[in-house]
Amino acid sequence: MKKIAILFILSIITINAFTQEVGPTLYPNKSFKGKFYIFWGWNRGYFTDSDIRFKGNNYDFTLFNVVAKDRQTPFGIDPYFTLNKISIPQTNCKIGYFFSKHYDISLGVDHMKYVMQQNQTVKISGYISNSGTVYDGTYNNDDLYITRSFLAFEHTNGLNYINTELDRFDNIINLKKLTHLNIDINTTIGVGAGALLPRTDATLLNYKRNDQFHLAGFGLDAKAGLNITFFKYFFLQSEIKAGYINMPDIRTTEFTTDKAQQHFEFIQTNFLVGVIFPLIKQKS
Repeated sequence: MKKIAILFILSIITINAFTQEVGPTLYPNKSFKGKFYIFWGWNRGYFTDSDIRFKGNNYDFTLFNVVAKDRQTPFGIDPYFTLNKISIPQTNCKIGYFFSKHYDISLGVDHMKYVMQQNQTVKISGYISNSGTVYDGTYNNDDLYITRSFLAFEHTNGLNYINTELDRFDNIINLKKLTHLNIDINTTIGVGAGALLPRTDATLLNYKRNDQFHLAGFGLDAKAGLNITFFKYFFLQSEIKAGYINMPDIRTTEFTTDKAQQHFEFIQTNFLVGVIFPLIKQKS
């Protein structure tokens, strides 16, 4: 999946470079300046394995190369298009403004879901004491088979990446002359950064869980996509986004001193629907 994402992003960058090279001789030289857009969509997430450190008054241990996946909600009218449930699936929302001919600045939320897989064997180092469980002891790169009696660890409500992005849009084809339909095909590339505000559902040993939103860290991302705009105002957009997440301050239990920390890379595939319209009148 990493290789596919890299190839896709590079292909969009190549198309953009070619578009700028040949310019208005083959492609429209359209300006987006002054336009405002908003979109809503859905994502599929892929995560690299990560080391997760858990630290509290009676324990300090690290699990190595932990496998995690996203959690897809089965597609249907309910909940994907039910107003009081539309935040249940993995979603993306964003608002943006074009401050120049091709560039926009945006603010959005990527609502991903991260679920540590049960019944996997990992390495563990560190210690656990006074937990009242069979897991008390000192570990030095030992094998551990993870079950719910030891740990359940999820960012399912969710792995919320609040980000601002700088994007470039290029209009590469207008189909009006060929089809008499006002349809534009655009490319987009961008980079972003932001904060992670997960609502972590963690059950560790015999401790009561913490299930509150908490500012846990930061993220970086790069993306590329294709945009199809219909009749000037409505669009569909597909993206591949790759990024890095670092969360050194994850809340895990009822005690505020108990923390987890991890970092990993991610890839998102996004499908988006939106509207775009001018905030200022463009000159002919």
